[in-house]
Amino acid sequence: MKTAIALVGLAFVLVSGPALALRPYDSTDADVARRGEFELELEPLGWRREDSRRILVAPAVVGNFGLEGDRELVIQGQREVALDPAPGEPGSAIVDNGIFIKQMLRQGALQDASGPSVATEYGLLLPSVHGEKGTGLSVAGIVSQRTESVSVHLNAALAWTREHEPGLFLGAILEGPYSWAVRPVAEVFGEQASGSPRVTSRLVGAIWRVRDGLSFDVGFRRAHDGEETIRELRLGLTLAFG
Repeated sequence: MKTAIALVGLAFVLVSGPALALRPYDSTDADVARRGEFELELEPLGWRREDSRRILVAPAVVGNFGLEGDRELVIQGQREVALDPAPGEPGSAIVDNGIFIKQMLRQGALQDASGPSVATEYGLLLPSVHGEKGTGLSVAGIVSQRTESVSVHLNAALAWTREHEPGLFLGAILEGPYSWAVRPVAEVFGEQASGSPRVTSRLVGAIWRVRDGLSFDVGFRRAHDGEETIRELRLGLTLAFG
């Protein structure tokens, strides 16, 4: 927690360059940080309810480091606190840990060129702390298109999960005009691993671009994990600096 706070403080001092503002989604877009640039996607505080269980997210962090050759290094993880833990259940856990490389395959509308932008992202699903102990793999294809009135980002990913089962993820992001300071956003996705219930999710929200290098976001998510209903509030920000 102290590390995340320190990163936020440092970022406010050093901000420069455009923020991609991929929060508050589970999917991503077909763009990468420029070489030598660092982007911090941070959810200092979030809240989720899974049927009767209440969970506090504090914080969720994604770091994107721009590399040579139209690539970026992505590192992610989040801390979750159970507000009403069951007997024997840990009070907190660090989950969704991973390290990935995103590679541009085709420069397009997101890079001020013509046609769709295309990228791939691949990497390791790392063990959780007080959660899933296994290590998995993931590879995704991403296609993005942007016009004056709308941006669309399509994601498809295959995974070998931390429980060593094959999994599939399909997601789509829809955004309002990129030129607007505050633009409405939405996301839908479905995922399923072999032997596990199907997850379907819908999110609506907004992104407020305060200036180049600083954006705030809010998202309201409702999902179904088998017969379990999930409700989630996401509040966060994206910072970029060189």
